[in-house]
Amino acid sequence: MIPVNEMKSGRNFQENGVPYQVIDYKHTKMGRGSASIRLKVKNLKTGAMTEKTFISGAKIEPIQTETKMVQYLYYDDDYFYFMEPRTFEQINIIKGVLGDKSRFLKEGEEIKIVFWNEEALGVDLPLSLVFKIEETAPGVKGNSVNASFKPAVLDNGLAVKVPLFINVGDKIKVDTRSGNYIERVSD
Repeated sequence: MIPVNEMKSGRNFQENGVPYQVIDYKHTKMGRGSASIRLKVKNLKTGAMTEKTFISGAKIEPIQTETKMVQYLYYDDDYFYFMEPRTFEQINIIKGVLGDKSRFLKEGEEIKIVFWNEEALGVDLPLSLVFKIEETAPGVKGNSVNASFKPAVLDNGLAVKVPLFINVGDKIKVDTRSGNYIERVSD
């Protein structure tokens, strides 16, 4: 057990057998009373966001998660399917748990899955990934006075805004936290 005062963003804990990840931490002290800790947390099994309030000095149980490299296969109406490359074991994760991260998945791509007690809880994406431009308007040379952007569709179906000089077939790096264009990548 650890004091709730030691929690910070990104830390995992469990309450009543349910795993949570801290998204936001606020310490509040009002007047003579004891301080309270407000945590905005994500349920790692369902992906639901909620707020929890603890009194200062309360203790919670931390959890240890592990990650495994897997290959993304496909998705259907309810689940995303992955395969562990050494054992060929299939792992499925319910759609709601992945949330916005699912839009960065590409078939055949290797990614990390977070496990707790042998249960898959979600994916751990790198900060940026490289994608190929499948559709966009033709590039325009010399129009770099102002930062203008145009819509583009990537090879995984994701729509992003890219600079005017980007053409179909170019590879770009995309930030997985925001979904924004970072830079063009040379082969």
